[in-house]
This record gives sequence, C-alpha cells and structure tokens, in this order.
Amino acid sequence: MTEEIALRLADVAASTESLPVRAEALLVELGRSIPFDSAWIALADPLGAGYSSLAGIGLDERTVRYLGGPSMAHDIEVTGADRVRPPLSPSDLAYPAEDLPTWAECLLPAGYHEGLGVSLFGPGHRHIGFLALLSGDATPPSDAVRRRLDGLTSVLAQGVDPMRSVLVLAGLVQHAEAGALLAVGGRVAALPGFVADPLLAPGSALLDAALGALSGGRLHAAFLWPDDGGGRDHHGYVRVTALTAPDEIGTGFSGVVLLAPAGSLHGLTARELEVLGLVVDGCSNQAIADELVVAPRTVAAHLEHILVKLDAPSRTLAAVRAERMGLYVPPVRRGC
Repeated sequence: MTEEIALRLADVAASTESLPVRAEALLVELGRSIPFDSAWIALADPLGAGYSSLAGIGLDERTVRYLGGPSMAHDIEVTGADRVRPPLSPSDLAYPAEDLPTWAECLLPAGYHEGLGVSLFGPGHRHIGFLALLSGDATPPSDAVRRRLDGLTSVLAQGVDPMRSVLVLAGLVQHAEAGALLAVGGRVAALPGFVADPLLAPGSALLDAALGALSGGRLHAAFLWPDDGGGRDHHGYVRVTALTAPDEIGTGFSGVVLLAPAGSLHGLTARELEVLGLVVDGCSNQAIADELVVAPRTVAAHLEHILVKLDAPSRTLAAVRAERMGLYVPPVRRGC
C-alpha cells in the first residue's frame, strides 16, 4: 500500500505548480492514506534560522503563525526531531507534552492531543523541512501508521525541495565546480552538490561584483575573476556565472553564483583583459590610461591587439563580444 501512496505522491511532487500549491496538494494526498485532523509543512532555513510555514490543512492563521515561530523551532531541536529518525509522537517523549511550549501554548489549547512530527531530508542529509500531522484524538499513532509515514518522507522532501529549480539552473552552467546562494545581508548559504570556495566567502569582492552584475533586473551575468592561486587552470582566472535566485527559494535570497574553469581566453593577456573590462565599462582611452597609470598610446596598442584577437572592427563590438563570451573582468577601481 505504501508503494501505491508513494507513486501518487510522486506524481504530485513532480508537478510544475508553485511550491506552496504543490505542498498543499501533497498534504491532501497524504491525508488519503494517513489519518490526521490537521497538517503543517515548513521549510528549514538553509542558513539555520528556523522554519518558515509552507502549507497547512485544517489550521487557523494563529496556529500557522505560531508553528512558524521560534518556539516550534526550539521544540523540534530539543526533542531531536530535526535529525534523521522515524516520525516522533508526543507519546514517545520521556516527559509530558505540556513541558514543550508549542504544545502548552498552542496545540493543546487548540484541541490537539496527539500527532507525528518528522524532518524531511534530501540527498546528503540536507535538511529540507519539517512535517507535523496533528490529531484531536489522544490515542497514540499505530506502528503501521508510523512506518507508512516513515516510508513516504523521501518523496515528500523531494516535492517541497526549494533547491530543485536552483539546481536545474546550476546544471546549465558547464563545468561548474563551486557554488553558493547569496542571501540578504551579505550572508552565504551552501549550494547542494557544489563545493565551497574561499572566493565565495561572505564579504568577498567577487560576491559584490556578482550582485552588481545582477542589478537592474538582469537574470544572468558571466565574467572572469582572478583565481588567486586556486589552481583551476593555467590562465589565472575563474569563470563566474551569476544567476538571479528563483522566487521558489524565498525572498531571503538574491542570487546564485557558480565558479568554473576560465576556459579559452582567446589569447588575451591579463593586461588586455583589464583594458577590455574598462572598455566594457565605457571608459575612454584617456580614462583607461589614467586608471592604469600608463600612456594613452599604450592603451591604444592594447586595444588594437584586443580588436584583432576578438575579430572585432570596433571597440563597441569588442565590448559586446566580451560580455557575450564572458571575457569581462570587473575592474577593482572604477575611475571613469
């Protein structure tokens, strides 16, 4: 029976509906095989700051608001329900449920006496969210119900995983090795399946450049960044791809940044890339000379080499091709 339920849930989980709609549909489908009076499903903050309510069935707004607050997050942690383990019931605790603020202040006054709570995890034990099934009946859930729910948590996690759309986008970036999610306030969250990198640490100038590249409503940007000994290839640069974060992962995230080997630089030297970056920024030859503290004729010579290497008849076309080919290196200083 669990296999049949899992197949039905998998159909819902694979739908292209918005995340809240998909989550509510999963709860409705789950209710066809597991008894409960109300249900709540929430997402775990990737930055470890609690949970945010995603969908609920049979709950009033006050209860949903409470469950999405700090007391519920605290109780999930102290009971060990935030770990990989079978569904937990109040009857499993070594102390009365009333000792937990969530039950004493919210659930018992609302008429709930039993339930099951279980954390949802993705590949690599990545904490995706939490599911609570609540009952007005004081009878503890049966072992059969517990086993059935335990066997369905993976498909439920897949259905509400907000990173799904992010990873689809990230998969389009060829040879990407490292990545991170950019959050409000300069915070950085790990991107599942990608390694961490010092260039993506909070406060990195690279992250500032990525956010700047996405300003003005841009959805995508690519540029080069000095590798600083990262050893990805012999060019001395890493290729940066910045993507606007999908709405599905929440308003707290602004972008996704991926790092890949630089690849072909079309024979451009480090100085020529620096000059080209300033050309892309709209600087004149004199402004570039002032910025780099060189003679204008030196800039003109570099520009002549750049036009040949990019097969561009003008500096304007060279700038367009540089952006399109991801050959733009954001200048450290912007004096023009």
